[in-house]
Amino acid sequence: MIIMKIRTWLKGRFVGQDEYGNLYYEEKFLFSKPDRAPKRWVSFATEADASKVPAEWHGWLHFTYENPLTRPAHAWQKKHLQNLTGTSRAHKPKGSLLNPSSKIKKSYTAWVPSSSKEGTDT
Repeated sequence: MIIMKIRTWLKGRFVGQDEYGNLYYEEKFLFSKPDRAPKRWVSFATEADASKVPAEWHGWLHFTYENPLTRPAHAWQKKHLQNLTGTSRAHKPKGSLLNPSSKIKKSYTAWVPSSSKEGTDT
């Protein structure tokens, strides 16, 4: 963690911040290797989790966009939501072992083989 802060202070140029408080940086200088693209990274506001990066910043981090998208959101777009797997807010479908409030009713009758020898060639 401390190494990342030192690297950011020495080599990072602040690019922007998202609505979750994540800070985005780009490499300042490319003196030794001017032919390559500058490195880009994110400093997470809380624990590091890639699902906490919104789509517009994900595209910028992976060089899909030159600049982070700043278009206004459409009415039909949902707000970005991080991956909730493993949290108390995770989706627990009907019948899941993690969802004790709803059990799936048995809607079939299991096949039980008969003890007679019908259909066997002897």
